[in-house]
Amino acid sequence: MTYQITIQPSGLSYDAKVYETILEAAIDAGLNMPHGCRNGACGSCKGTIVSGEVDYGDYARSALTEDEKAAGKALFCCARPLSDLTIECREINVGVTPPRILPARVEQKKQLSHDVMALFLKLPSSERLEFKAGQYIEFLLKDGKRRAFSLANAPHVDNLLELHLRLIPGGVFTQYVFNEMPDKAILRIEGPFGSFYYRDDSDKPMIMVAGGTGFAPIKGIVEHMLHNNIKRDVTIYWGAKTREDLYMPELPEAWAKEYPYIKFIPVLSDALPEDNWQGRTGLVHQAVLDDLADLSAYEVYCCGAPAMVEVAHASFTQAGTPEGAFHSDAFNYAKPAPVQAAGI
Repeated sequence: MTYQITIQPSGLSYDAKVYETILEAAIDAGLNMPHGCRNGACGSCKGTIVSGEVDYGDYARSALTEDEKAAGKALFCCARPLSDLTIECREINVGVTPPRILPARVEQKKQLSHDVMALFLKLPSSERLEFKAGQYIEFLLKDGKRRAFSLANAPHVDNLLELHLRLIPGGVFTQYVFNEMPDKAILRIEGPFGSFYYRDDSDKPMIMVAGGTGFAPIKGIVEHMLHNNIKRDVTIYWGAKTREDLYMPELPEAWAKEYPYIKFIPVLSDALPEDNWQGRTGLVHQAVLDDLADLSAYEVYCCGAPAMVEVAHASFTQAGTPEGAFHSDAFNYAKPAPVQAAGI
Protein backbone atom coordinates (compact mmCIF):
# COMPACT_ATOMS: atom_id res chain seq x y z
CA MET A 1 0.00 0.00 0.00
CA THR A 2 1.23 3.49 -0.81
CA TYR A 3 0.10 6.94 0.24
CA GLN A 4 0.56 10.25 -1.54
CA ILE A 5 2.37 12.98 0.35
CA THR A 6 2.05 16.58 -0.80
CA ILE A 7 4.51 19.20 0.42
CA GLN A 8 3.49 22.76 1.09
CA PRO A 9 4.21 25.46 0.10
CA SER A 10 6.03 23.99 -2.92
CA GLY A 11 3.16 21.73 -4.02
CA LEU A 12 5.55 18.87 -4.77
CA SER A 13 4.16 15.38 -4.16
CA TYR A 14 5.57 11.87 -3.89
CA ASP A 15 4.49 8.38 -2.86
CA ALA A 16 5.38 6.64 0.40
CA LYS A 17 5.04 2.96 1.14
CA VAL A 18 3.26 2.09 4.35
CA TYR A 19 6.50 0.97 6.04
CA GLU A 20 8.54 4.04 5.00
CA THR A 21 8.98 7.18 7.03
CA ILE A 22 8.02 10.47 5.44
CA LEU A 23 11.72 11.32 5.15
CA GLU A 24 12.82 7.97 3.70
CA ALA A 25 10.19 8.17 0.98
CA ALA A 26 11.17 11.78 0.19
CA ILE A 27 14.84 10.81 -0.21
CA ASP A 28 13.86 7.85 -2.41
CA ALA A 29 11.87 10.29 -4.53
CA GLY A 30 14.92 12.52 -4.95
CA LEU A 31 13.71 15.25 -2.59
CA ASN A 32 16.27 16.63 -0.13
CA MET A 33 14.01 17.26 2.82
CA PRO A 34 15.80 18.85 5.82
CA HIS A 35 17.19 16.21 8.18
CA GLY A 36 20.13 15.39 10.40
CA CYS A 37 20.21 12.39 12.73
CA ARG A 38 17.46 10.32 11.09
CA ASN A 39 16.51 8.82 14.47
CA GLY A 40 14.35 11.47 16.14
CA ALA A 41 17.06 13.10 18.24
CA CYS A 42 17.94 16.40 16.64
CA GLY A 43 14.69 17.92 15.36
CA SER A 44 16.12 19.03 12.01
CA CYS A 45 13.34 17.31 10.07
CA LYS A 46 10.49 18.76 12.12
CA GLY A 47 7.49 19.91 10.09
CA THR A 48 3.73 20.22 10.21
CA ILE A 49 1.06 17.66 9.36
CA VAL A 50 -1.49 19.86 7.58
CA SER A 51 -3.90 17.01 6.86
CA GLY A 52 -3.90 13.23 7.23
CA GLU A 53 -2.79 10.81 9.94
CA VAL A 54 0.63 9.50 10.92
CA ASP A 55 2.28 7.03 13.24
CA TYR A 56 4.75 9.29 15.09
CA GLY A 57 7.24 6.49 15.80
CA ASP A 58 9.95 6.57 18.45
CA TYR A 59 11.68 9.90 19.07
CA ALA A 60 13.34 12.00 21.77
CA ARG A 61 10.79 14.04 23.68
CA SER A 62 13.11 17.05 23.66
CA ALA A 63 13.07 17.01 19.85
CA LEU A 64 9.25 17.01 19.69
CA THR A 65 7.34 18.25 22.72
CA GLU A 66 3.74 17.34 23.49
CA ASP A 67 2.71 20.94 22.84
CA GLU A 68 4.35 20.81 19.40
CA LYS A 69 2.71 17.49 18.67
CA ALA A 70 -0.69 18.91 19.65
CA ALA A 71 -0.04 21.81 17.28
CA GLY A 72 0.40 19.37 14.38
CA LYS A 73 4.19 19.02 14.38
CA ALA A 74 5.96 15.74 13.62
CA LEU A 75 9.49 14.47 13.06
CA PHE A 76 9.56 13.27 9.47
CA CYS A 77 12.48 10.89 10.07
CA CYS A 78 10.26 8.89 12.46
CA ALA A 79 6.68 9.51 11.33
CA ARG A 80 5.04 7.05 8.93
CA PRO A 81 1.90 7.83 6.93
CA LEU A 82 -1.40 6.18 7.86
CA SER A 83 -3.24 8.01 5.06
CA ASP A 84 -2.57 10.44 2.25
CA LEU A 85 -0.83 13.47 3.75
CA THR A 86 -0.30 17.14 3.21
CA ILE A 87 2.76 18.34 5.09
CA GLU A 88 4.54 21.64 5.50
CA CYS A 89 8.34 21.75 5.53
CA ARG A 90 10.61 24.44 6.87
CA GLU A 91 12.42 24.23 3.53
CA ILE A 92 13.01 22.08 0.52
CA ASN A 93 16.67 22.10 -0.33
CA VAL A 94 16.51 23.41 -3.86
CA GLY A 95 19.94 23.27 -5.46
CA VAL A 96 21.20 20.34 -3.42
CA THR A 97 22.58 17.58 -5.62
CA PRO A 98 20.44 14.41 -5.60
CA PRO A 99 22.30 11.37 -4.23
CA ARG A 100 23.73 8.81 -6.63
CA ILE A 101 25.69 5.57 -6.38
CA LEU A 102 29.38 5.57 -7.36
CA PRO A 103 32.37 3.25 -7.05
CA ALA A 104 35.24 4.57 -4.96
CA ARG A 105 38.80 3.33 -4.51
CA VAL A 106 40.62 3.56 -1.19
CA GLU A 107 43.55 5.81 -2.04
CA GLN A 108 44.97 6.21 1.47
CA LYS A 109 44.36 5.37 5.11
CA LYS A 110 45.94 7.68 7.67
CA GLN A 111 45.85 6.95 11.39
CA LEU A 112 44.92 10.17 13.21
CA SER A 113 44.78 8.75 16.74
CA HIS A 114 44.51 5.44 18.57
CA ASP A 115 40.93 5.01 17.34
CA VAL A 116 40.39 7.48 14.49
CA MET A 117 41.32 6.80 10.87
CA ALA A 118 41.21 9.24 7.97
CA LEU A 119 40.02 7.43 4.86
CA PHE A 120 40.67 9.03 1.47
CA LEU A 121 38.55 7.83 -1.44
CA LYS A 122 39.18 8.39 -5.14
CA LEU A 123 36.31 8.36 -7.63
CA PRO A 124 36.67 7.27 -11.27
CA SER A 125 38.54 9.88 -13.34
CA SER A 126 35.37 10.86 -15.20
CA GLU A 127 33.32 11.38 -12.03
CA ARG A 128 33.02 14.11 -9.40
CA LEU A 129 30.74 14.18 -6.36
CA GLU A 130 28.95 17.49 -6.10
CA PHE A 131 28.04 18.23 -2.49
CA LYS A 132 27.67 21.01 0.02
CA ALA A 133 30.21 21.43 2.82
CA GLY A 134 29.07 19.33 5.80
CA GLN A 135 27.05 16.66 3.99
CA TYR A 136 27.67 12.92 4.27
CA ILE A 137 27.91 9.78 2.15
CA GLU A 138 26.89 6.18 2.82
CA PHE A 139 28.83 3.00 2.12
CA LEU A 140 26.71 0.25 0.55
CA LEU A 141 27.80 -3.03 2.10
CA LYS A 142 27.48 -6.52 0.64
CA ASP A 143 24.87 -7.56 3.19
CA GLY A 144 22.60 -4.71 2.13
CA LYS A 145 23.40 -2.58 5.15
CA ARG A 146 24.74 0.96 5.04
CA ARG A 147 27.25 2.98 7.01
CA ALA A 148 27.15 6.79 6.96
CA PHE A 149 30.14 9.11 7.38
CA SER A 150 30.47 12.87 7.02
CA LEU A 151 32.71 14.38 4.38
CA ALA A 152 35.65 16.12 6.02
CA ASN A 153 36.83 17.92 2.90
CA ALA A 154 35.39 21.05 1.34
CA PRO A 155 33.63 20.76 -2.05
CA HIS A 156 36.44 22.52 -3.94
CA VAL A 157 38.82 19.69 -2.97
CA ASP A 158 37.16 17.11 -5.17
CA ASN A 159 40.06 14.90 -6.22
CA LEU A 160 39.73 12.85 -3.01
CA LEU A 161 36.90 12.41 -0.52
CA GLU A 162 38.07 12.56 3.11
CA LEU A 163 36.27 10.75 5.94
CA HIS A 164 37.11 10.39 9.64
CA LEU A 165 36.19 6.97 11.04
CA ARG A 166 36.19 6.10 14.72
CA LEU A 167 36.92 2.47 15.58
CA ILE A 168 33.80 1.03 17.19
CA PRO A 169 34.32 -2.08 19.38
CA GLY A 170 32.45 -4.88 17.66
CA GLY A 171 31.68 -2.66 14.68
CA VAL A 172 32.06 -4.83 11.60
CA PHE A 173 32.75 -2.05 9.12
CA THR A 174 35.20 0.00 11.18
CA GLN A 175 37.03 -3.16 12.31
CA TYR A 176 37.36 -4.07 8.64
CA VAL A 177 38.66 -0.61 7.71
CA PHE A 178 41.22 -0.54 10.52
CA ASN A 179 42.44 -4.13 10.39
CA GLU A 180 41.61 -5.82 7.08
CA MET A 181 40.87 -3.38 4.28
CA PRO A 182 43.56 -3.71 1.59
CA ASP A 183 45.11 -0.81 -0.26
CA LYS A 184 43.17 0.16 -3.38
CA ALA A 185 40.01 -1.60 -2.15
CA ILE A 186 36.94 -0.77 -4.24
CA LEU A 187 33.80 0.23 -2.35
CA ARG A 188 30.36 1.46 -3.37
CA ILE A 189 29.12 4.75 -1.98
CA GLU A 190 25.95 6.79 -2.30
CA GLY A 191 25.63 10.49 -1.68
CA PRO A 192 25.49 13.27 -0.94
CA PHE A 193 22.95 13.18 1.89
CA GLY A 194 21.88 15.48 4.69
CA SER A 195 20.77 19.01 5.40
CA PHE A 196 23.73 19.68 7.70
CA TYR A 197 25.66 22.00 5.42
CA TYR A 198 26.85 25.59 5.31
CA ARG A 199 24.11 28.20 4.78
CA ASP A 200 25.19 31.22 2.79
CA ASP A 201 22.00 33.21 3.43
CA SER A 202 23.06 34.41 6.89
CA ASP A 203 25.81 36.63 8.24
CA LYS A 204 25.21 35.83 11.91
CA PRO A 205 28.20 34.82 14.03
CA MET A 206 28.53 31.04 14.11
CA ILE A 207 28.86 28.64 17.01
CA MET A 208 30.23 25.28 15.88
CA VAL A 209 29.95 22.40 18.35
CA ALA A 210 31.72 19.12 17.59
CA GLY A 211 31.78 15.95 19.62
CA GLY A 212 34.55 13.48 18.71
CA THR A 213 34.58 12.82 14.96
CA GLY A 214 31.78 15.36 14.64
CA PHE A 215 34.75 17.59 13.86
CA ALA A 216 34.86 16.11 10.34
CA PRO A 217 31.97 18.06 8.76
CA ILE A 218 32.93 21.14 10.79
CA LYS A 219 36.36 20.92 9.14
CA GLY A 220 34.74 20.75 5.71
CA ILE A 221 32.55 23.78 6.42
CA VAL A 222 35.41 25.92 7.78
CA GLU A 223 37.68 25.04 4.86
CA HIS A 224 34.86 25.92 2.46
CA MET A 225 34.49 29.31 4.15
CA LEU A 226 38.22 29.99 4.04
CA HIS A 227 38.43 29.03 0.37
CA ASN A 228 35.60 31.43 -0.45
CA ASN A 229 36.96 34.24 1.76
CA ILE A 230 33.86 34.18 3.99
CA LYS A 231 34.81 36.16 7.10
CA ARG A 232 31.97 35.46 9.52
CA ASP A 233 32.88 35.19 13.20
CA VAL A 234 33.25 31.51 14.07
CA THR A 235 33.80 29.92 17.46
CA ILE A 236 34.58 26.19 17.36
CA TYR A 237 33.94 24.16 20.50
CA TRP A 238 35.38 20.64 20.18
CA GLY A 239 34.46 18.21 22.93
CA ALA A 240 36.31 14.97 23.65
CA LYS A 241 36.98 12.68 26.60
CA THR A 242 40.77 12.91 26.83
CA ARG A 243 43.58 14.84 25.16
CA GLU A 244 44.25 11.92 22.82
CA ASP A 245 40.67 12.07 21.52
CA LEU A 246 41.30 15.54 20.05
CA TYR A 247 42.79 13.81 17.06
CA MET A 248 43.96 16.82 15.00
CA PRO A 249 43.86 19.91 17.26
CA GLU A 250 46.75 21.53 15.42
CA LEU A 251 44.43 22.32 12.50
CA PRO A 252 41.83 24.45 14.34
CA GLU A 253 44.66 25.93 16.41
CA ALA A 254 46.29 27.07 13.16
CA TRP A 255 43.01 28.55 11.92
CA ALA A 256 42.63 30.53 15.15
CA LYS A 257 46.19 31.88 14.90
CA GLU A 258 45.92 32.90 11.25
CA TYR A 259 42.35 34.24 11.10
CA PRO A 260 41.22 36.74 13.75
CA TYR A 261 37.54 35.90 13.22
CA ILE A 262 38.02 32.21 14.16
CA LYS A 263 38.26 31.03 17.76
CA PHE A 264 38.95 27.47 18.92
CA ILE A 265 37.94 26.15 22.34
CA PRO A 266 38.70 22.46 23.06
CA VAL A 267 36.80 20.91 25.98
CA LEU A 268 37.68 17.64 27.75
CA SER A 269 35.09 15.77 29.81
CA ASP A 270 37.43 13.13 31.33
CA ALA A 271 40.96 14.50 31.17
CA LEU A 272 43.62 12.09 32.43
CA PRO A 273 46.33 13.12 34.90
CA GLU A 274 48.95 12.49 32.22
CA ASP A 275 47.15 14.92 29.91
CA ASN A 276 48.30 17.84 32.09
CA TRP A 277 45.24 19.60 30.75
CA GLN A 278 45.00 23.30 31.51
CA GLY A 279 42.05 24.03 29.22
CA ARG A 280 38.29 23.84 29.57
CA THR A 281 36.65 20.80 31.14
CA GLY A 282 33.14 19.39 31.37
CA LEU A 283 30.49 18.91 28.70
CA VAL A 284 31.01 20.75 25.45
CA HIS A 285 27.48 22.17 25.18
CA GLN A 286 27.78 23.56 28.71
CA ALA A 287 31.00 25.34 27.75
CA VAL A 288 29.01 27.22 25.11
CA LEU A 289 26.32 28.17 27.64
CA ASP A 290 28.95 29.26 30.17
CA ASP A 291 30.35 31.66 27.59
CA LEU A 292 27.09 32.80 26.02
CA ALA A 293 23.92 32.98 28.06
CA ASP A 294 21.96 34.44 25.14
CA LEU A 295 22.23 32.64 21.79
CA SER A 296 19.53 34.57 19.97
CA ALA A 297 22.03 36.34 17.72
CA TYR A 298 23.91 33.19 16.69
CA GLU A 299 23.66 30.43 14.13
CA VAL A 300 24.62 27.01 15.49
CA TYR A 301 26.19 24.04 13.70
CA CYS A 302 26.29 20.99 15.98
CA CYS A 303 27.59 17.52 15.14
CA GLY A 304 28.36 14.47 17.26
CA ALA A 305 26.69 11.71 19.25
CA PRO A 306 22.86 11.79 19.40
CA ALA A 307 22.82 12.44 23.16
CA MET A 308 25.09 15.47 22.78
CA VAL A 309 23.08 16.86 19.87
CA GLU A 310 19.81 16.30 21.72
CA VAL A 311 20.86 18.09 24.90
CA ALA A 312 22.53 20.89 22.93
CA HIS A 313 19.37 21.45 20.90
CA ALA A 314 17.17 21.57 23.99
CA SER A 315 19.45 23.82 26.04
CA PHE A 316 20.40 26.13 23.17
CA THR A 317 16.73 26.59 22.30
CA GLN A 318 16.10 27.63 25.90
CA ALA A 319 19.02 30.05 25.55
CA GLY A 320 17.34 31.73 22.61
CA THR A 321 18.56 29.95 19.48
CA PRO A 322 15.89 30.83 16.89
CA GLU A 323 13.87 28.26 14.97
CA GLY A 324 15.89 27.31 11.90
CA ALA A 325 19.21 28.55 13.31
CA PHE A 326 20.24 25.21 14.86
CA HIS A 327 21.71 22.90 12.21
CA SER A 328 22.74 19.45 13.36
CA ASP A 329 23.89 15.99 12.43
CA ALA A 330 23.84 13.18 14.97
CA PHE A 331 26.20 10.21 14.51
CA ASN A 332 24.48 6.89 15.10
CA TYR A 333 26.76 3.89 15.43
CA ALA A 334 25.59 0.51 14.21
CA LYS A 335 25.09 -2.11 16.91
CA PRO A 336 27.96 -4.58 17.23
CA ALA A 337 27.41 -7.55 14.95
CA PRO A 338 27.60 -11.18 16.07
CA VAL A 339 30.71 -13.17 15.33
CA GLN A 340 29.18 -14.72 12.19
CA ALA A 341 28.46 -11.30 10.67
CA ALA A 342 27.72 -10.82 7.01
CA GLY A 343 30.67 -9.84 4.85
CA ILE A 344 31.66 -6.32 4.04
